[in-house]
Amino acid sequence: MSGIYIHIPFCKQACHYCDFHFSTSMKRKEEMVLALAKEIHLRKDESSEETIETIYFGGGTPSVLTSAEINFLIDAVYQNYKVVEKPEITLEANPDDLSEERILELSKSKINRLSIGIQSFYEDDLKMMNRAHNSAEAKRCLEFATQYFENISLDLIYAIPGMRNEKWKQNIEMALYFGIPHISSYALTVEPKTALNKLIQTGKITAPNDEAAQEHFAILVETLESKGFVHYELSNFAKENYFSKNNSAYWLGKKYIGIGPSAHSYNGIARSWNVANNPIYLKSIQEDKLPNESEILSVTDRYNEYIMTGLRTIWGVSFDRVEKEFGVEYLNYLNKQTKKYLDDDLLFIEVDILKPTKKGKFLTDGIASDLFYLNLE
Repeated sequence: MSGIYIHIPFCKQACHYCDFHFSTSMKRKEEMVLALAKEIHLRKDESSEETIETIYFGGGTPSVLTSAEINFLIDAVYQNYKVVEKPEITLEANPDDLSEERILELSKSKINRLSIGIQSFYEDDLKMMNRAHNSAEAKRCLEFATQYFENISLDLIYAIPGMRNEKWKQNIEMALYFGIPHISSYALTVEPKTALNKLIQTGKITAPNDEAAQEHFAILVETLESKGFVHYELSNFAKENYFSKNNSAYWLGKKYIGIGPSAHSYNGIARSWNVANNPIYLKSIQEDKLPNESEILSVTDRYNEYIMTGLRTIWGVSFDRVEKEFGVEYLNYLNKQTKKYLDDDLLFIEVDILKPTKKGKFLTDGIASDLFYLNLE
């Protein structure tokens, strides 16, 4: 077992671009915390032979929980699972929740890594995205956080409508100013059932521009690599020894258990997911039932997932692993499909490992989908 992911399905308000599962009503928060702890207990036999290396609080907005509630859930993990001596324990947090007093509290807990949802240091961007914090809170929380935590990640969003290259560079420079060792950065994407999609359809906001996204990505890569960051996954950059152990485990195909509404789990051969509905989840857990569905992954499913995750990371796709794990038919198919991308300098082979070139990185997801094997099973 690599890790446990705990989904906290609450937010103060809905960001315009977000399509994750959450509720803006906190009425059943205490009840949910108890249910999460109970699910942790109900599923302890799934990992009786495994050791937990990471605990990750995601959401939603996990920082809406009190420190006591966070500690309660961490204790539940320790009571039901074998945990390594120094696990990576990450809390996703929003700047408006991170006062100096709160950060001090968290620093005294087992939390040893913060992932802070900055998104932008500019007021107009934050308002357009309907973020709960403002620019001053974004900067102030980093001033405090860096005093009490060494291992910090922050999120930045690029390709925001109207964001010029210079403004994007200034966002990156501000993150670097605080000495943050890990940066996750994503292009603004328009999901179907979001407020952002409706705002674009009604003409109130212009749609994100693909050309701007590509330019911003190139600026991001060049700037961070020049400052000693390793571009270890398509959207993630870190100084040495600050890679996210939790996320790296996902990309490397390690096992994990997902706790909470909408959370996904993976045991090496099957994937399961909890219902994305708070009342149904609570009722099921109270009745000692796990509210989830599962599927056994076919060889093709596992091959396609390996292609997608492998190409997104510095670890690439191993031809030897493809042959041993999936068979010669998949290997031959991969060799056939990669030829045009090798010829176009979008992919290259380094000691039997397939990787995207600098030119190909921004196009990784599209390239990967073209390497998927869809017709075997």
